Amino acid sequence: MINQRSLFFNIDWIIIFIYVALCVIGWFNIHAAVYDPQNPSIVDLDTNYGKQLLFIVTALILGAVILLLDNKFFNAFSPIFYGVTLILLVVVLFVGRNVGGNQAWIPIGSFRLQPSEFAKFSTCLLLAKYLSSTNLKLQDFQTLLICGLILVIPTALIMLQPDTGSALTFTSLIFVLYREGLSGYTLVIGALFIALFVLTLLYSTWIVAGLLIAVAAVLIASNKKNRSFITTIAIGTVISIIFIFCVDFAYNSILQSHQRNRIDVILGKIHDPRGEGYNLNQSKIAIGSGGLWGKGYLQGTQTKYDFVPEQSTDFIFCTVGEEWGFAGSFVVIALYVTLLIRIINLAERQRSAFTRVYGYGVASILFFHFFINIGMTIGLVPVIGIPLPFISYGGSSLISFTILLFIFLKLDSNRMGVI
Repeated sequence: MINQRSLFFNIDWIIIFIYVALCVIGWFNIHAAVYDPQNPSIVDLDTNYGKQLLFIVTALILGAVILLLDNKFFNAFSPIFYGVTLILLVVVLFVGRNVGGNQAWIPIGSFRLQPSEFAKFSTCLLLAKYLSSTNLKLQDFQTLLICGLILVIPTALIMLQPDTGSALTFTSLIFVLYREGLSGYTLVIGALFIALFVLTLLYSTWIVAGLLIAVAAVLIASNKKNRSFITTIAIGTVISIIFIFCVDFAYNSILQSHQRNRIDVILGKIHDPRGEGYNLNQSKIAIGSGGLWGKGYLQGTQTKYDFVPEQSTDFIFCTVGEEWGFAGSFVVIALYVTLLIRIINLAERQRSAFTRVYGYGVASILFFHFFINIGMTIGLVPVIGIPLPFISYGGSSLISFTILLFIFLKLDSNRMGVI
């Protein structure tokens, strides 16, 4: 039996170092983003930066507790974690506090619990437990259906809040399914549907449908003798046309006006630097003004004079760009990339299928947040409001990301065993 003490010292300290570095970077940048001259101390607990320190300490204590638990605990209790988060996602729809149009927080004293953040690690755990079961093949319809339900149920509940950004996070877990045997054609088809989605938003639905029919006609004409090919193209065309009309319906009837406007700004359909495009415009100004080395700590004018809304949460990367410049931004991005590569490398060396699947889930969730959050601050993707892991202000997000990561660290520490 492996000694718990040896397991603790078998923790991957490179990931621990990156985690602590990102938390500290976040703490200092939150201090800069919401700096109050009346309360200048970074440890003042009456301020958001003081509260973030408490969140960091709490997260570290929780991470240490996770490292002391038995590895089998996470596998055995994964259905319970999943069930509890689903219950919380239902409860928040009735008793949750509405902030910014999303009813996503359950008030607990002065703390606001966001169940959607905790649903990420619980979903990864249950998906890992199911996919690590014996005699499962992702080519089987039943297996795909169950995996789909594990992902769709929390996604649907989060969409009811409605919190589109958090809901979209679960789509990143398609990479886990791909690693475990899902056909690469699925990713290609997914990319094609994304292209159709963008084309439908840029042009008339009927124009896109007509283009699809024309392409299908050319392909069929060039392969008249191949009946199976013709059937595949015909079915694919019908499904694609149904999809673009669903996109048109969802865009015009389901998305809220501010969400449509944010997408239109990114696509260049509207230019509204003082309205829906204000956040993005100010974000670009802040990051661009930082130059190579930045303006210096607490010296960012865009930051100091509150030109960028939500700068301590969704737009925290603007503070990094303005005050620390390209050099500081590069360091932050390099830390994330190193973290992701390290997690994937550790996941690949596992003897336990459960740990491998969970590791890929951790990497997928972190990559989605990292790419989307930074992408929306520089105009690559629409503003959907998700935090930058370990750096953005917020107790729920920091604690949930810590749980997500430290569970993997604990599982990896026992990599010579099999769960």
